[in-house]
Amino acid sequence: MSKRDFYEILGVDKSATPEEIKKAYRKVAIKFHPDKNPDNPEAEDKFKEAAEAYEVLSNPEKRERYDRFGHAGMNGGGFGGGGMNMEDIFSQFGDIFGGGSPFDSFFGGGGSRRRQRKGSNLRIKLKLNLEEIAHGVEKKIKVNRMVKADGVTFKTCTTCQGSGQVRKAVNTMLGQMVSTSTCPTCNGSGQLIDHRPPGVDSSGLVPKEEVISIKIPAGVSDGMQLSMSGKGNEAPGGGPAGDLLILVEEQHTGPLKREGNNVVFDLYISFIDAALGTSVEVPTISGKVRIKIDAGTQSGKILRLRGKGIEDLNGYGKGDELIHVNVWTPKHLTADEKTALEKLRNSPNFEPKPGRNEKGFFEKMREFF
Repeated sequence: MSKRDFYEILGVDKSATPEEIKKAYRKVAIKFHPDKNPDNPEAEDKFKEAAEAYEVLSNPEKRERYDRFGHAGMNGGGFGGGGMNMEDIFSQFGDIFGGGSPFDSFFGGGGSRRRQRKGSNLRIKLKLNLEEIAHGVEKKIKVNRMVKADGVTFKTCTTCQGSGQVRKAVNTMLGQMVSTSTCPTCNGSGQLIDHRPPGVDSSGLVPKEEVISIKIPAGVSDGMQLSMSGKGNEAPGGGPAGDLLILVEEQHTGPLKREGNNVVFDLYISFIDAALGTSVEVPTISGKVRIKIDAGTQSGKILRLRGKGIEDLNGYGKGDELIHVNVWTPKHLTADEKTALEKLRNSPNFEPKPGRNEKGFFEKMREFF
């Protein structure tokens, strides 16, 4: 089932300001909140859907990536903001409603929903070669995560009674005003460590090396950031784990270079092969192929191998391979070679005679790009 457009979910235009997006999310979330729609799975799905849309559109970097690549840029190959659970939503977006639980002031929650802290994110760089970028790849990497230590137990915070927040009532001339703030004792987790084995710090977490399998979709580009939900550090007190953020780094090795979804190869041939014609082997992402060089080929000619480029991130087909033909002029000649060429110097066929339809380099580049 295809995912709905995030702007459509919140009912805003693509030009909407951050404040308009925030206001729209608040409206949709209140409408489909589980407390207002008990035992209604459809409403809960829409509530989560709105939270996912807001999670992306409220973040300038994620919003820009979504505008460029759509859902594929968010969760291609298993990445992105999807899969949010209810604790994620209340933990991340409660502040836009004010108070501890985002819906206390609307549905009388009274702080009964504990707002758990989310674990911190982990960031790594992943180097990919051109072939891996072109076809997509699955890699297994070692990551050092902070996880709950064996033997650690927790108890309910006595200051906030497990709500993660404390309330303060102040009498004013306008009546009683109630303010809510994060509990200073448990830092909002609603829990305190009850038992801590030797060698475990006050957070109850210890480092652990894990092997994580990462699926990279075809068509990613240098500098693109992907994320794996819940693969970051765990949170003290059993809150949702943070995310693993993967920064893509292209490795520029080999004879092929990338230009968007196309790849480019510089082919050098001799003057004789250019004049008489020949066939040569050229590298492609999927292996070597043999191509024909027509007699009379000019230096600067661009040959195209269709579909031999990089697969588009959004599934719009593949780019091409562009072969730039360069006619190699020898810098040093033997006496016999000089004599042979001198005999041809005044031949009419060796005089440059570009026709009116002969295109220059920049015209050729415009034609291809």
